[in-house]
Amino acid sequence: MTPSTVAGLFAVLVFAPALPGIANRTKSALTGRRGAPVLQLYSDLAKLWRKGVVYSTTTTVLFRLAPVVFAATTVLAACLLPLDGATAVLQFPGDLVAFVGLLALGRFMLVLAAMDTGSSFEGMGASREVTIAAFAEPALLLCFTILALTTGDLRLESMLGRPLAEGWQASAPSLVLAAGSLFILSLAETCRVPVDDPLTHLELTMIHEVMVLDHSGPDLALILYASALKMAAFGALIVRVLAAGVMLPAPVSLVGLLLGLVVYAIAIGVVESGMARLRMNRVPQLLVAASAVAGFGLILLLR
Repeated sequence: MTPSTVAGLFAVLVFAPALPGIANRTKSALTGRRGAPVLQLYSDLAKLWRKGVVYSTTTTVLFRLAPVVFAATTVLAACLLPLDGATAVLQFPGDLVAFVGLLALGRFMLVLAAMDTGSSFEGMGASREVTIAAFAEPALLLCFTILALTTGDLRLESMLGRPLAEGWQASAPSLVLAAGSLFILSLAETCRVPVDDPLTHLELTMIHEVMVLDHSGPDLALILYASALKMAAFGALIVRVLAAGVMLPAPVSLVGLLLGLVVYAIAIGVVESGMARLRMNRVPQLLVAASAVAGFGLILLLR
């Protein structure tokens, strides 16, 4: 682990809350509205952190643990990524499985917390979240399979680092398809349009938002921050896959990553401004399409 590795993680941890603001501001600009400031989430997190917490008498310790576990697993998942383009804070053979597992554990705790409230409304959101996860996680593993076959390694440090750059020319079509699949998955994992809408509170459309309705104060701040960090992690995956053909020194690569995250957030805003949220029964079809795209990439790699 080098100083640039720690600097990369610190930069992403600090910059993550700006991504939802950039996406929302882009959507507002393209739809003729002023919109909230880009740094609005920083202000919201500061205010929530100063507020008190209210717990329902029906909840147990699971409800109180969920925000902490969700935030911790997301930070650990980010530690597995080579954010400076060279090394990761944590790395070991097969850590790609740990990355998927950590995100799944955070989701699992939020689902348990939603069910712990005893509310059928939050139970509905938990059911929808698990359904989406059942379609999203296989597609994510297919994308990682493409990266593993391209680099011949099972460590994310290699799958998103120099070995990927060396295999880019031979596997470019497959990697582009993997990046496209990851972008679709990121919309589902970060609860964005067309899968979910973080700005709505309509009963028939809510998924993630309904699961966190009973959280308040610092607990809600942890959930909002972890959601933004998850967006940054998926954005980093996509940027590292697409930019793998250009190997730069670690400091320059980190600046390139931050610029790439800005472009990624703008792309999300463009998507959200150009289409409406899908009907609930159409969401699995979108995620199956993401799996199909990754599957085609895998076939091209194996042919």
